[in-house]
Amino acid sequence: MPLSATFRLDRIDRAHVRRYNAAFGFAGDTVPITYLYLLAQRAQLATLVGRPIPFRIPGLIHVENRLAMHGEIDADAALALATDVSVPPPAANGAVMCVLETRAFAGEQLAFTCVSTYLIKRGSRTERGATQPASAAGAPVGNWRLTSNAGRAYAALSGDWNPIHLWPWTARLMGMRAPIIHGMHSVAQACAMLEQARGQRVTRLDSRFKAPVPLGSEVKLVNGLDGDSFVVLCNARVAVEASMATPHSRVS
Repeated sequence: MPLSATFRLDRIDRAHVRRYNAAFGFAGDTVPITYLYLLAQRAQLATLVGRPIPFRIPGLIHVENRLAMHGEIDADAALALATDVSVPPPAANGAVMCVLETRAFAGEQLAFTCVSTYLIKRGSRTERGATQPASAAGAPVGNWRLTSNAGRAYAALSGDWNPIHLWPWTARLMGMRAPIIHGMHSVAQACAMLEQARGQRVTRLDSRFKAPVPLGSEVKLVNGLDGDSFVVLCNARVAVEASMATPHSRVS
């Protein structure tokens, strides 16, 4: 089911960037890497809406995201966001995914890329989260507690109103026991904390969402032992595992 579309963004809303940065603690008014996901997600959703697709958009579960900045992002420069959508063959356990790849160009220059993978259909039951062994990560970086309305607050900021993040009753309609926070909220909070701790901007971020984080939970951020990775823990389980690059970190 190949599907493609390109949309033009005349400029990035600097006031919105400032609100986003203030919400998570990013420094200044520069465009952080996780903000680029918001731009890509809008292009991805616009590519899907109004076209015949073999799945429902509400209730899609974000399972993986890859972001890369290919240079400094100029908020005043127009961007062309080209998105390709594909549905790979089912996994061995029967799970069906949708892959949305967005490439953003400032003129002829590639500005950033975003590849989002969503779960369309669950496969045979497997354990998505894993208990965090003591030897698997390095020093704690910080923690935060999600409020009961954190999903709605992030939805208002990001434009992602997926029902699984909003209210108990809307989450249950989508097959969830309780509302959960957006995976990219966890990644953004972790990224902001790491940038504060290291004094360096993250320029590449590969995230895998291993287990849901219910609203109201206590969340913990821990450095990976290799220095270029981190995990987000909730209820003693790995909720997010990610690798990253900064201007001075190793790039694999």
